[in-house]
Amino acid sequence: MVVIGAGLAGVACARELAQAGIPVQLRERGRVAGGRMASRRFAGRPVDLGAAYLTVSDPGFAGVMRQWQAVGLAREWTDTFLAYGGEGRREVVGPMRWAAPRGLRSLVEQLAQNLPVSLGAPVRSVGPGPTVDGQPCAAAVLAMPGPQAASLLDPALTAATRATRAQGWSPSLAAMLRFPERCWSGLRGAFVNDHPVLALVCDDGDRRGDAAPVLVAHTTPEFAAAHLGQPAAAASAIAVAVRDLLALPVSAEEVYVHRWTYARPTVEAAGTYHLDADGIGLAGDAFGAPRAQTAWRSGHDLARALLARRADQ
Repeated sequence: MVVIGAGLAGVACARELAQAGIPVQLRERGRVAGGRMASRRFAGRPVDLGAAYLTVSDPGFAGVMRQWQAVGLAREWTDTFLAYGGEGRREVVGPMRWAAPRGLRSLVEQLAQNLPVSLGAPVRSVGPGPTVDGQPCAAAVLAMPGPQAASLLDPALTAATRATRAQGWSPSLAAMLRFPERCWSGLRGAFVNDHPVLALVCDDGDRRGDAAPVLVAHTTPEFAAAHLGQPAAAASAIAVAVRDLLALPVSAEEVYVHRWTYARPTVEAAGTYHLDADGIGLAGDAFGAPRAQTAWRSGHDLARALLARRADQ
């Protein structure tokens, strides 16, 4: 079986298959695993530029989280965020949010240990049979946003193509802002409502636990859509928006902007995965609430469905 995409959904799927003794290939076009649980190094430390944190309500995912916690890869961060909006600034209490001292990508990499992962190995086509780049396989799993999967699928794979086109996605820009010193207080994370630029701001030094003077800002879909062509050109506007929102006395000395064309699913697909008679599976956080937990559950459940189908053959 071939799993395409080494984000959390793809790795969860490949891991479940491998643990059942099924030969599996895991292919990733990027140089590292992680997908939208992305971390990039700046000044010798990782900064999370994809998912901002993890929440846990699924018993299976809770078990995975406990394993990460036991080896020091995950830690409880906070259950309290700020909210900025028309009523000013207030505190909101929600579920416990988990963070990763080495970056969220480290969690996916840990799950991918001992899996046959091919990095820098883009897939160009998935065809009937199924085939991956012309080579036959027992099943092909596309663990990625629907529009990316659709670009790989042969039009003859009508069920999978239809499922990808039923998905909806919104973009975002994620900006790393490094300051000369910590010049804010009382901030861990903040939801930003009714703002022309910002949707979320997180204290990366606080969630990482090293007190680095680094903030990460996520923009609104509308702002991102207007800057997808040249995301770096949005750096100044994002930096000003963060400074003004938090009333900071100094400006960031370094700003880096990452583009997420397919950041967040806007249409919840039915079930926790897609698997059709053509042997094509789709997995990811489009199959439920847009959370990392959903991606893990999707990949895990799809693997179980593939194992059940194999047992019936």
